[in-house]
Amino acid sequence: MVTIPLVPRFDLGLGGRWTSLTGGGREWLWSRHDPARSTVSPGAPFVDAGGLEECVPTVRGLPDHGDVWSRPWTGSAAFSSVRCADFELSRTVKDEAGAVVATYRLSADPGYRFVWAAHALLDLSERARLVAPEGTVARLYPEAAPLLPGVWPSAAAYLDGSWPAPHGLELDRLGAEDGTAVGAVLCCVAVRVVDGADALDLRVEAPSGVPVATALWRNLGGFPEGSPYRSIGVEPMLGTVFDLAEAGPDDAAVVPPSGELTWRLVLAAERMS
Repeated sequence: MVTIPLVPRFDLGLGGRWTSLTGGGREWLWSRHDPARSTVSPGAPFVDAGGLEECVPTVRGLPDHGDVWSRPWTGSAAFSSVRCADFELSRTVKDEAGAVVATYRLSADPGYRFVWAAHALLDLSERARLVAPEGTVARLYPEAAPLLPGVWPSAAAYLDGSWPAPHGLELDRLGAEDGTAVGAVLCCVAVRVVDGADALDLRVEAPSGVPVATALWRNLGGFPEGSPYRSIGVEPMLGTVFDLAEAGPDDAAVVPPSGELTWRLVLAAERMS
């Protein structure tokens, strides 16, 4: 395998969104045109334009996909920031030996709880697969219920299983359209996406004690109702649930007494030689 240097591009005016992640002639980020994306305001329903959206302080729940994707950011590609009612988020982006490293700092009152996700929708073939440590805890959400044996427990926000086939549902193959859409949270700090000769590594580095995970959104033409399309989300996270409102004591990141929490997102690509 040889390292493929990656180059990101951003749209600060539209939520600090990552619009491109290229390397070796390949675009890793999937996108779709939706004119509503350019007119959103804070608190608006999420508009899926693809790319990589910054989602904080929640993904599901309210505000829909968090509070920063719908706000303009200030700064430059190298350093940008956004301010919300309860927190400020900054992002510093550097190249480290061909990898893209984004360092985040969230400033808020000590004790502030949040979930963050790098909501990356990837441009992948039907052959692509997601590689994570075997046996990793994988949390399934209710949209998976029709694909599982038995009845979904009425009071369960999610069910924990083991990767790569939690409760018998094989999720590592990112496959062709089949009319399903499933979300899961893998309780691991790093994953690899393999697509033909290319591989993309996604990793979160956070202080000890901060819960870290990777979300998977495997939409094989099952969402949205009425006009579905295929989209594959692989989303490094702080926190181990989609919805902050469902987070238990150890499921969300917490701002320490210093008033700041810092973490890193590392994206690196390789190609089979």
